[in-house]
Amino acid sequence: MPAREELPSTLRRSPKKAQETWIKAHDSAVETYGEGERAHRTAFAALKHSFEKVGDHWEEKKAKGPSDKQAEKSTPKRGETAEGVDANASKEHLYGLARRLDVRGRSSMTKGQLVEAIKKANQRATAKAR
Repeated sequence: MPAREELPSTLRRSPKKAQETWIKAHDSAVETYGEGERAHRTAFAALKHSFEKVGDHWEEKKAKGPSDKQAEKSTPKRGETAEGVDANASKEHLYGLARRLDVRGRSSMTKGQLVEAIKKANQRATAKAR
């Protein structure tokens, strides 16, 4: 199935460049691995190098690079991810996102806690947008 038809809802609300990044990576992964979960994981890993999830959509990052330990792998496997949150970003950047997403208690959170709180805020925003 062409990637354009499988485009996740968060990407449909995202910039065209994010959509094209995911589609290109997905189609390439389908050629290599076949249709299915592995192609989706690979496409999201590629997306996370240039984009981060903010609320119910993806935004371009200031600097390219993997966003979490899973995205650092050349062939992502099932496992714990930061779900699009740029866990490799600075604490200040994460705090700014938490402020934008109105995360309560953010001023006293550690970097890891900010990542988890942003993940939850993103999940809520995505569910609300559906």
